[in-house]
Amino acid sequence: MEIKDFGRVGVLMGGPSSEREISLKSGKAVFSALKDAGVEAVAIDITTDNPAENVSLLKNHNLDCAFIALHGRFGEDGTIQSILEGLHLPFTASGVKASQLAMDKIGSLEIFSQGGLHVPKSQFIEKSAYQKNLTFDNQLGFPLVVKPANHGSSIGLSLVERIEELPPAIKLAFKFDEHIIIQEYIFGRELTVGILDELALPAIEIITNNKFFDFTAKYQAGLTQYIVPAALDPEVALEVQGIALQAHKLLGCYGCSRVDIILAKEGCPYILEVNTIPGMTSTSLLPKAAKITGIDFNQLCLKLLELAYAKTKV
Repeated sequence: MEIKDFGRVGVLMGGPSSEREISLKSGKAVFSALKDAGVEAVAIDITTDNPAENVSLLKNHNLDCAFIALHGRFGEDGTIQSILEGLHLPFTASGVKASQLAMDKIGSLEIFSQGGLHVPKSQFIEKSAYQKNLTFDNQLGFPLVVKPANHGSSIGLSLVERIEELPPAIKLAFKFDEHIIIQEYIFGRELTVGILDELALPAIEIITNNKFFDFTAKYQAGLTQYIVPAALDPEVALEVQGIALQAHKLLGCYGCSRVDIILAKEGCPYILEVNTIPGMTSTSLLPKAAKITGIDFNQLCLKLLELAYAKTKV
């Protein structure tokens, strides 16, 4: 597509979720890249989850296409996608159903498992049931990972190594969701694989100075090292990429995603989750992976717009 063919593009950022500040960074980076490329782009700060207010806001901007740079609830869970579909506006990344599935970590784990992929052993807790007696029948041993079922950016996530650490970790996770996941902790190498236009990009290895890759490790400078690409044997690299692409397809994702994987010490890759709207600054992980294949940040943003329009023709 030529630049003029993209029309007026609204970069949707901010949002009402706990990941608002991260989304603003993504949105501002995308907006700047599109403007640099000559696209008629407008930055739109989403401040409410009220459907009617957002429909009015989007209509007022007279858009031809939307670039979604919203993270977390409302932005990644199919809600904004449903609003955009109702307005017949092309938009970047996955549709309603895939967005809902990826955000629902409980449901997506089941889909991965049914699809033959390895996932950590997990138990699920519902808030009202837990609050009746404040007990949890741990069938997984220690260490454990405790996290909200419908959140991103490792918000509300804890690594639990001893029994006395479990109740406060559960309490923290319930601050962000009515449903939480408790998983066995898989010892191994943390990898992430970006998917772009149904192709798996080279894996990136994440090495953090923290106990694990939590919110602080993700967003505080100097705590985490990214090996781009990951130093993997060629056959292992291909296996990891193939599994990531399979996870992306099992959920019905489109355009782009980022798949988080633990490569266990014995060599087995475990799928943790799929992110349908990965971070989109020039230093985020999907752009890092795209860059080593020769796609710079501006080109990546334009590619995602092209895919948004292509989706409407399928």
